[in-house]
Amino acid sequence: MYFAALLARTEDGWEASDTELDDVETLSDLTDLARDASVDEDTVLVFIEQEDAWFGVVRVDGEEDPRIYVSDASAAARSSYGEILLTDELLGREPGAEDTIAALEELVGLDGTEDGEPDTADNDNDDDDDEDGPGAGVVPAGPLGDTGLLSDLGLPEAELLMLRTDALAEIADALGAAEVLETVR
Repeated sequence: MYFAALLARTEDGWEASDTELDDVETLSDLTDLARDASVDEDTVLVFIEQEDAWFGVVRVDGEEDPRIYVSDASAAARSSYGEILLTDELLGREPGAEDTIAALEELVGLDGTEDGEPDTADNDNDDDDDEDGPGAGVVPAGPLGDTGLLSDLGLPEAELLMLRTDALAEIADALGAAEVLETVR
C-alpha cells in the first residue's frame, strides 16, 4: 500500500494535501504536480511511502530542478512509483542507457545461444541473479539521492539517513508539519 502527500510551505506554515499518483508517469509529471501546489513558488515536498519498505522525498523550489532522496533504492526499484524517482541522473548512468542496453541485447541475442539452439542452464550464467530485468543490478541497496535536501528545514542529513519506520511522520514533525500531514493520512 502506498501513501503520497504534498506539503507546500506558505507564509503561515505548511499546507498538506494527499495526492493521487495514478496519472504521474515521470519525474517531470511529479514536479509539475508539486509546482501546481506551490504558493508563490515556495518549497513543496512530495512524500511517497510504500508501507515500511521505502520512502522518498522530492523537494521542488520554484523553477529549480527537483531534489530527490530515496530511503532504499533497491526496494523502490521494484515499485512503479519508486521507478519515477530513480532517474538515470540519480543512479549515475547515461540517460536512456538501460533502454539502449536492453535493445542491443535483444538485437544481438547476448544470451549465449545461437538462433534455434535451446537455452540450457549452462548458457544462462547470471540471468538467475537478475530477477528484476535488465539493469536491475545497477540500483544500489540503501539510501540514494540528496541527503541534505531537508537540512535547511530542520532535518539534518544524519537524522534523515537514520529514519526507517514512520519516517514521513518524523520528517513532518522535524519540519513543524506533523499535524497537517496527519490530516491527510
